Amino acid sequence: MKTRLTLLAAVTAPLLFAAFGANAHARLIKSDPKAGATVAAPKQLRLWFSETIVPGKSSVSLAGPGGAAALGKLAVDPKNPRVVVAPITSPLKPGAYKATWSMTTADTHTMGGGFGFKVK
Repeated sequence: MKTRLTLLAAVTAPLLFAAFGANAHARLIKSDPKAGATVAAPKQLRLWFSETIVPGKSSVSLAGPGGAAALGKLAVDPKNPRVVVAPITSPLKPGAYKATWSMTTADTHTMGGGFGFKVK
């Protein structure tokens, strides 16, 4: 009986860890501008995540036709701690842009990613 319980624990523990561990990091839920969209020059980037974000330990960068685009200080939306806002401080020229992010969550996990959009 003890052997069966040990075997059951050995088999189920990794499955439980995988199921819960997969959700242990922030995922980008959506963005504005949307990934792949063609838009008029935005004044800010808004990113929605699956977890609460710590802005002081997080970053967003934006690169386009002229190189790096100037972004203001990253802030958390006061109405939703899972939304970060990066003001764009200079007008964007037409072309393709790539936003890259690195977010640290309230539980100290850090994840990164990126998405592209075009300015018409």
